Amino acid sequence: MTPLTDTPHRYGLITRILHWGMALLFAAQFLSAVAHWALPRENATRELLWSYHYPLGATLFLLVLLRGAWGLANLPRRPEHTGDLIGRAAVAGHVAIYALMVIVPFTRLLAAAGSDRGFTYLGLQIFAPRETEIAWMQAPAELHGEMGWVLALLILVHIAMAVIWHRLIRRDEVLHRMAG
Repeated sequence: MTPLTDTPHRYGLITRILHWGMALLFAAQFLSAVAHWALPRENATRELLWSYHYPLGATLFLLVLLRGAWGLANLPRRPEHTGDLIGRAAVAGHVAIYALMVIVPFTRLLAAAGSDRGFTYLGLQIFAPRETEIAWMQAPAELHGEMGWVLALLILVHIAMAVIWHRLIRRDEVLHRMAG
């Protein structure tokens, strides 16, 4: 084993970089969504923050796929959750977070693929604009925002459980495993 890979006692360097790097990017993504929702139209801060929402969402989607593949490759070596009710709830919570981290951006990318605007990522045209929009590709994106807020709530619960349950109540080393 190398310090890069996970072990039963701690998460490896790559897992920790992906976790904390994505945490920062998700914080920026939710900040852009909050600004878009809370600030008035024609507000410079709102427009600035919203301008990176789409490319950051696509970046997070790619990182989630990478992180998922890395996690599956390290699954046999990863620290285990306890088999009690809290441990099973933690597994269910992580599955829900990962599922939403894939589904939320996927719905917007699908909509972009079927839109008359298309989608460009880092200067590369990913989806060309269509002459007419494809309704079935647009439909799932109707829930994009709501699913995003559910994801934000689950992430807040995840943070609260790490800090309150593991650090303050149980005083175990779970948070330390991911902190490094």
